[in-house]
Formats: sequence, structure tokens, C-alpha cells
Amino acid sequence: MARIQYLTQIEIDFGAVRLLPEECQRVGITRPMIVTDAGVRAAGVLAHATRALEGLDAVVFDDTPSNPTEAAVRVATALYNQHQCDGLVAVGGGSSIDLAKGVAIAATHPGPLTTYATILGGSPRITEAVAPLIAVPSTAGTGSEVARGAILIVDDGRKLGFHSWHLMPRTALLDPELTLGLPPFLTAATGMDAIAHCMETFMAHAVNPPADGIALDGLARGWAHIERATRDGQDREARWNMMSASMQGALAFQKGLGCVHSLSHSLGGLNPKLHHGTLNALFLPAVVRFNASAETVASERRLQRIAHAMGLGPGDAEGRVVIDGLRDMNARLGLPTGLAALGVDESMFDRIIEGALADHCHKTNPRLASSGDYREMLRQSM
Repeated sequence: MARIQYLTQIEIDFGAVRLLPEECQRVGITRPMIVTDAGVRAAGVLAHATRALEGLDAVVFDDTPSNPTEAAVRVATALYNQHQCDGLVAVGGGSSIDLAKGVAIAATHPGPLTTYATILGGSPRITEAVAPLIAVPSTAGTGSEVARGAILIVDDGRKLGFHSWHLMPRTALLDPELTLGLPPFLTAATGMDAIAHCMETFMAHAVNPPADGIALDGLARGWAHIERATRDGQDREARWNMMSASMQGALAFQKGLGCVHSLSHSLGGLNPKLHHGTLNALFLPAVVRFNASAETVASERRLQRIAHAMGLGPGDAEGRVVIDGLRDMNARLGLPTGLAALGVDESMFDRIIEGALADHCHKTNPRLASSGDYREMLRQSM
């Protein structure tokens, strides 16, 4: 049985952040806590939200780590409870939005976060009691503003997923103006994250034709505009299309993702300083090669359809055109050439593979990977 479900209200336009007061009123938030990070504050992006919320008694938590942790969720939840907040406004990248989702659970549900982790059977324990959340992304990458899940590093060091339709933000305010000052490297890395979402969910084996269409259109937009947005951060058309690509990738990945994210989640848990989008960009070529022989990918000519969306011509069943295109794009964007440039070595492989096999994205890959398969993907990505 195929389940297809879309719930989030999305506003996408320059200046959309100005809708915050009316959206808070619509979902019943009167005492919001803004969840953000120090970089978003320093860049002046937070000021757009605080100005819009001047009429409300808002408190700010701006200590979100680059990879959100259970410890940070506890600190933010304490602030939320101290000020008797009744809802959350996440302003920032995927880290801030995911941290806010963690607070939405922790402020309204008992026990440690692991109680609610997807791979530990916790999803059904997340109820409609979660605190309401409005998401205002400041990057174009994760798409967490329209996703039902969050990725958090729990106290024992594992990077786990938390998934429930109740966690979806009540409103996603997509304001490309907030991304105009994003530095080139972050533009490239977050943009490749969005592209990875579109590609990987399109290859996933679940049946969801609307998601496939959304993913292919998002891929076409992202691929056509990522270089422009990276080269000229003030290119408004490019910024709008990258924000749309990011949102579309996350709307589509309700189908599931795959080995790219299994590896990225695992390695990111081992070294939280590594940027998730950068890891996705590096793992994509090896995973495309591995997926080329998957039954659904081959029979439905999915790699050829991906190549067409990327403007790379008719493509081939082995994915060579797509693989070469990905590597060339990574190089043109100035991203690292391989994992070795990030300090990864073969001594880490066993721990990365252990985490990948346990990740919630592992089983939704179109071809089930073994320990040996993951090892080969890691070698190819070095």
C-alpha cells in the first residue's frame, strides 16, 4: 500500500517573513520561543523575525550547534518552560529547525529523546500534543521546514531520526531574501544537500508518483541555479529557485532516502563538525553507481530521467553521465574532492558502516547495501 500525504502550509516569496504575526495567530502561538543560532543572529537574519514579532512576547534561544544535540534540546526546553512559551518559531538552517522539533517533543512529552527515535520504535509515541512550530529557513538545503522528521545527536553519540506527521511545522515561511547574504561555501554545500534529496528520493523504491514529479522538478531547478547562487549571492532568481528546490526535495523525501544519508548521518554523528550537505555531495557519485543495478532504478530508467532533469543529455543505464556531472559540479562549486580532505581515514570505516546499517534511511535505498557494499562506497568517496 502506498501512502501519500502532504500537510504543510507553505508561503514562498521575498518578504514572506513579514507574515509571522498572522501565522502565529492562526496556529495559536501567543508566547513564542525563537530557536536560532549565533551565526544567523550575527548575519542580521534574526532581526527580520524579531522585528516582525515585536507585538508578541518572544524569547530567543540562539545557541543551536551546527549538528543539534539532545543536550542543546534540554537547555532550550528549560528556557521554553521558564518563560511559559506556547509555541516555537525556528529561524535558521536545518539545525535550528531540527532543534526546535526536538524542543517540540521534549516540552510536551516525558522521558529522554531516545524514547521517540524512529529506529527504536518511538515514532508512534509522538502525539499531537507537540508544541506548534513555524519554520523560517535561512538556507536552501535541508528542507526541514516542510519535513516530518528531525535529525539529532542523542546523549550516547548516535545521530538518530525522529519522525512524525505531528512534527511538521504548521507553516513554512520561505523568504529567499534571507539567503541573499549566505556565503558561497554554505550556498554550495546546502544546495547540494537539496540536490541530494531530490536525487536520492527519486531513486528510492517506494511508490509515490507525486513525490517523483516534485523531486525531478526540484532537481532541475537546483541543478540549473546552484552555480549562479554560489557565484552571485544577490541573484534573486537563483536564490528563489534554490529555496524552491530545497522545499521540493523535502516534500518528496517522504518516500524515503537511502545510502547517501545513511553514510552522512553515521559519519556526521562520529564527527559533528562535518557539514551534512558536503558529505551528501561527496557520497552521491558512489551511491549512484551502486544503485544503477537496482531493479526499479534500471527498469524505470531512473538514472536516464535524472540525467535529463540535470540537462546532461539522454544519460545511460550505468549512471556514468550523472556520476561525472556530480563530480564536475562539486569541483566547480569548490567543495572538497573527497573524504580524505575532511580528515576521514580507513580506520573510521567500521564505525561509519555500523551506523549506516542501523540508520533509518538504510532500508529505503532501492538496493539493500551490505557491510561490504558500504565499505566500497566509502573507498570510492575518499
